[in-house]
Amino acid sequence: MYFQAIQKLDALMFATICALTMAAQAIGAPPAAKTDAHEHAEVGPHKGTLIELGEEEYHAEFVLDEKTNTVSIYLLDGEVKNYVAIPAKEITVTLKHGGKPETFKLKAKSQKTDPAGMSSMFTLKDKEFVEDLHHKGSDPRLMLKIDGKPFSAKIELDEDHDHKDEPKTKK
Repeated sequence: MYFQAIQKLDALMFATICALTMAAQAIGAPPAAKTDAHEHAEVGPHKGTLIELGEEEYHAEFVLDEKTNTVSIYLLDGEVKNYVAIPAKEITVTLKHGGKPETFKLKAKSQKTDPAGMSSMFTLKDKEFVEDLHHKGSDPRLMLKIDGKPFSAKIELDEDHDHKDEPKTKK
């Protein structure tokens, strides 16, 4: 009987020690990580669509001006607070048109805050490019390097942009 009482006491002590250990770990544990490790805006500073580069190391803001057939891409940091200038003379957007790949080069256009010989803005005025972006299955992708590291990211077009000049389809 003495042996059974010791076993019950041991089991109770073991359960108590486990419970206290778990409680101490919970108290000292850091808060649970948020699903989005970086708090940042939903749209870019120019009201464009944000494109995640890497594991939110950087972002690109995709701005489409259909009236002038111009696409501009701004490079931003992970928090979408500061421009990131790179020494590239151009960046590339690839897409599919009629099942065939097409490549478009956006030329560097330095902003006032960019260091000499570097750019955080890239732009292309091209009606065909703008039209091809809207074709179903175009699957546009941005490709560039930042600090020697290559990045490739899908461009998700915002379907809310203005199509006033397009002909209406009859239903």
